[in-house]
Amino acid sequence: MSISRRYFLKTAAAVSVGFTGLQRNVAYAAGVSAGYGPLLMDPGGIIDLPAGFSYRVLSRTGDAMRDGLLVPGAPDAMAAFAGPQGRTLLVCNHELTAGSLTAGGFGEKNERLGQLDREWFYDYGRGTPALGGTSTLVLDPKGEVERHYMSLAGTIRNCAGGPTPWGSWVTCEETLQRADEFHEEDHGYNFEVPVSAQIKRAQPIPLKQMGRFNHEAVAVDPATGIVYQTEDAGDSLIYRYLPEQPGKLAAGGQLQALVVIDRPSLDTRNWEDEEGLQVRVGDRLPTRWIDIDNVDSPENDLRYQGFDKGATRFARGEGMWYGNDAIYFACTSGGAVKKGQVWRYEPDSGTLELFIEPDDAEIIENCDNLTIAPWGDVLLCEDGPEDQYVVGVTPAGELYKLGHNAFNTSEFAGAVFSPDGTELYVNIQNPGITLAIRGPWQRT
Repeated sequence: MSISRRYFLKTAAAVSVGFTGLQRNVAYAAGVSAGYGPLLMDPGGIIDLPAGFSYRVLSRTGDAMRDGLLVPGAPDAMAAFAGPQGRTLLVCNHELTAGSLTAGGFGEKNERLGQLDREWFYDYGRGTPALGGTSTLVLDPKGEVERHYMSLAGTIRNCAGGPTPWGSWVTCEETLQRADEFHEEDHGYNFEVPVSAQIKRAQPIPLKQMGRFNHEAVAVDPATGIVYQTEDAGDSLIYRYLPEQPGKLAAGGQLQALVVIDRPSLDTRNWEDEEGLQVRVGDRLPTRWIDIDNVDSPENDLRYQGFDKGATRFARGEGMWYGNDAIYFACTSGGAVKKGQVWRYEPDSGTLELFIEPDDAEIIENCDNLTIAPWGDVLLCEDGPEDQYVVGVTPAGELYKLGHNAFNTSEFAGAVFSPDGTELYVNIQNPGITLAIRGPWQRT
């Protein structure tokens, strides 16, 4: 594991930055001792956790919800909000398509479709509705599920997204599906979902000025209301959206792409088949932003337009989160061995840093969703080819395994802490299990 000296390496043994393998071994060895200890086999066969940790199942795909619908499948990214009278409101994406083989919220044959008026669907479809969207879990002060309901309907492949400082969830479509014989609407947009303890549907209004592309995640700078965005493509860009009225995304704004100053069209992927290492771990790169035009992108060319103008190229931008006064984002297939990268962008200074670049699948492999713990650790959800882990990285550069999917090899998704920091929520995407994890969270 190559690790940023500025934010991670603080031990004298790790000063030889030139030796990537040495850095990796020192950091990993430190992480084993500094974490929560070895993972213990779960008698329930769902998730292995360290001693002193426990979990409970909040929901499963196909469970009945309070609004008469079923819990949709493929739960992905989530965010947790403080609700009234000590409740927690957990908004969850569902990465489903029209006619998805994974169960939608309307039953195997859409027999419950009549439970939801057509006006609440973005795309009712031509015979089969778009089955993606979001659901909202309302947890009582004891952490038990009080109600569960569908909060956005008729979208496609709601993969990730991000919470806003004004108390909503922005959900992102990871698709470029056009209207056709099965779909009434074009897709590839963001939607804003209100957060409510009572059953409340989102108005299915696409935020078209935020761009049409393979959206993945967003993160909002609370100081400015600027929305940062990742794009899930092998040659993607990092975007930001400057709303004309902060807090009112639908009112319009300007889409921009990230550029490294004095290094136009920089390729940060660091792939072995490229010409040399473009960016090294710990490099701090000054940046600026350029405007992107024709944001509805009928030809799916925003990333090419931006790159031709000098924008920086990344390898599959995925999870993104605001914390520690910075925007962190994962590039799932970045790095020389394509095991992933995590980047850190400082809005105040406009500085971009390659935060970590794994080179050993035993340490971490293909990080996807990420979040920031209340004490500053970065938690990464793996989406690799084999065993899947939740991996933590401390500000001192210590890595540790926090959880292992003991159920199957499906990805972890949606890791997020409760507002009071006592619980970690996470999904096993297939077959669709949402978990709440408690433990001795020791760091402050």
